[in-house]
Amino acid sequence: MTAAPGQLTVATATVAEATVLTPEGVLDTTTYIPLRDSIINAALDEPRAVVVDIARLVVPAQSAVAVFTSARWHVQRWPEVPVAVVCADPVCRDMLAHNGVTRYVPVHPTVDTALDALSAAARPYRRRARTELPAETLSLRRSRDLVALWLTAWSQQDLVSVAKVVVTVLVENVLAHTDSPADLRVETDGVSVTVAVSDASHTPPGFRENPAADPGPSGLQVVAALARMWGTAPTPTGKTVWAVVGSENRL
Repeated sequence: MTAAPGQLTVATATVAEATVLTPEGVLDTTTYIPLRDSIINAALDEPRAVVVDIARLVVPAQSAVAVFTSARWHVQRWPEVPVAVVCADPVCRDMLAHNGVTRYVPVHPTVDTALDALSAAARPYRRRARTELPAETLSLRRSRDLVALWLTAWSQQDLVSVAKVVVTVLVENVLAHTDSPADLRVETDGVSVTVAVSDASHTPPGFRENPAADPGPSGLQVVAALARMWGTAPTPTGKTVWAVVGSENRL
């Protein structure tokens, strides 16, 4: 097929509880990040898996297929959603293997074979809750109240205190640095708790903008010290910042 540079669309479908993405167009330096972020964003919705069918994708420079390993790297710790690539052409599959994609992302000839491979894996237990908080200071108290309510309902009372500290920092950063509402998600696997907050800013989070003016620990430094792990994932509309806490993080 012939496609102009910089042109890429991504169709989305749901098959057997997995999200199937079908990008169409040219994968190059101008479309690399939009495709990566589309894969990450699909994973953040926590389907059973994200399957990317690249039959309609034109790749002038083979190095650009690193987009699939990059997307997988962003979601491997959270939300731990499997990412797979589908390519019917054996030459295409050899090219993906040659460029190291298959070391980190499974490649299958069809969507059905990709889904069959997933069926052998047990689906992890999850309890989830989600809400949007308006861009106002009352959202700080609301976020803490919701975290306490949800974790108590999920028998995770021991993690309420530390989760409330984490959500306060994440929501406070949204209010301080963006004009967007905060999309709050909280989940548990029965052992640990994840708090994730999304906003409409593409600026990655940092520990401190001006350490000389305020030498004390920043909010994110507190989160890094309290949490088992934390990270950030870009989305097409902004970013998601998340943190995982477990029994060792109880306050």
